[in-house]
Amino acid sequence: MTTALAVETRGLGKRFGGRDAVHDLALAVPAGSVFGFLGPNGSGKTTTIRMLLGLVSPTAGEAPVLGERMPDSGRSVLPRVGALVEGPGFSGWLSGPANLARLDTADPGASGRTRRARIAESLERVGLTAAGGKKVKAYSLGMKQRLGLANALLRPRDLLVLDEPTNGLDPQGTREVRTLVRELAADGTTVFVSSHLLAEIEQMCTHAAVMSAGRLVAQGTLEALRGHEGARVRLRTPDPVQAVRVLQSAGLAQIEQEGPELTATLGDRPVESLVPLLVAARVRVQGLRVDEPTLEERFVALTGEGFDVAG
Repeated sequence: MTTALAVETRGLGKRFGGRDAVHDLALAVPAGSVFGFLGPNGSGKTTTIRMLLGLVSPTAGEAPVLGERMPDSGRSVLPRVGALVEGPGFSGWLSGPANLARLDTADPGASGRTRRARIAESLERVGLTAAGGKKVKAYSLGMKQRLGLANALLRPRDLLVLDEPTNGLDPQGTREVRTLVRELAADGTTVFVSSHLLAEIEQMCTHAAVMSAGRLVAQGTLEALRGHEGARVRLRTPDPVQAVRVLQSAGLAQIEQEGPELTATLGDRPVESLVPLLVAARVRVQGLRVDEPTLEERFVALTGEGFDVAG
């Protein structure tokens, strides 16, 4: 069943004792998107993921996933969902392929006839083919993370839920996972990525949501979340006095000058319209650029908290 939204929660909430871990959550995850799920520790991300996967029941609201309500429809929904959440329970004394075979055997919907081929393909997709003979106890954290991702890919999925998918990976492994996620989305799979690495979200995702203290504070496309209205134009000129007059007449706000360099909030004004105005006023332009707001700046503005951008 194809739906416009892969996940659409309505008034979703989870209460532990007297505390709301998640309150009145209205997530809208477009089908086919790579959706970043952001928030500081304790913001309700993990609890939300557990509700979406039917691991815990909500105390309020609904959590439709792939068009069906969870956890009631878990039997029909979960075979279409792959997940990497806190890693599956791998046996350290078994090899990677043996672990995948054990997990695949426990899946009632998995075909035993295609098991070996599917395991080989999933290991190749995550770059673990060469480690096939190694026992998992000898795997690095990054290799275990790759194996968890391989497990999520053992069957075609309509939705992948990935919690910190690049955790423990080196830069090359991170790039490979980023490429894999994009390929999966291009094939029609919706990828829901929970991460604390804003740089990765910016490079990987098409949409994102920001949580703070159990509440959704923003969601949408990455461009919308950054907020174009916050873009600032930076102008370098030997004629700063005349340049200030031009920028003011063009409707730019928050104009600041430091020596030959001026900055101003661009607003809805197309930056390409400024150059003719400056030239007509005989302002000599030595440099002109636009500084778009970063996702990190937007996150801090929304939550009032810093963010571990380095990981």
